[in-house]
Amino acid sequence: MAAKNRQTSGTPATALLSKEGVEFTVHTYDHDPAAASYGREAADVLGVEPERVFKTLVAEVDGTLTVAVVPVSGSLDLKALATAVGGKKAAMADPAAVTRTTGYVLGGVSPLGQRKLLPTVIDETAQLFDTMFCSAGKRGMEIELAPDELVRLTGAVVAEIGRDA
Repeated sequence: MAAKNRQTSGTPATALLSKEGVEFTVHTYDHDPAAASYGREAADVLGVEPERVFKTLVAEVDGTLTVAVVPVSGSLDLKALATAVGGKKAAMADPAAVTRTTGYVLGGVSPLGQRKLLPTVIDETAQLFDTMFCSAGKRGMEIELAPDELVRLTGAVVAEIGRDA
C-alpha cells in the first residue's frame, strides 16, 4: 500500500509514519459536523466495515492518561483497559486534558504523533486484519496501516479492551 495524499496537509501522525518509513494510506472525506459518531461516519463514508475502523479514546487510569484504540463498532471496557496497564480504576479523561496532552482535537485524536507518548492499549481485534484504520489527527482524515506498525510505534499493549455496543 502506497502512501498517497501525503501532500494533503499532513499531521504529526502522518509525519511520524513518513519519518519511520512505514507504509500507509491516507483517506480523506468531508466530515459532517452533524455526524453522531466520528468513527462510524468514517466507516460509512469510506465504505469500510466498522470492525476495521478504530477510534482513539483517552481515559485516566489511576491518574495516568492512557490511550485506548477500539473498533468503532463497539465501546471501550474501562475495567479491561485498567487491567491491561496494571491499574485498578479507569474513567474517561477530561476533554481539555486530552486536547492539551495529545495536541489533537476531539474527534481527530490519533494514537500516533501525540505531543506526549502516553501508555497505549490496542484492542486485540486489530490483529485480525492486514490493515486497520485510525484517525490521522484531523476530523475527516483516516490512516490505513498494518496493526503491527501501530503497536510498534506507540509501544502499545494488545489486549481485549473493546466490547460490543
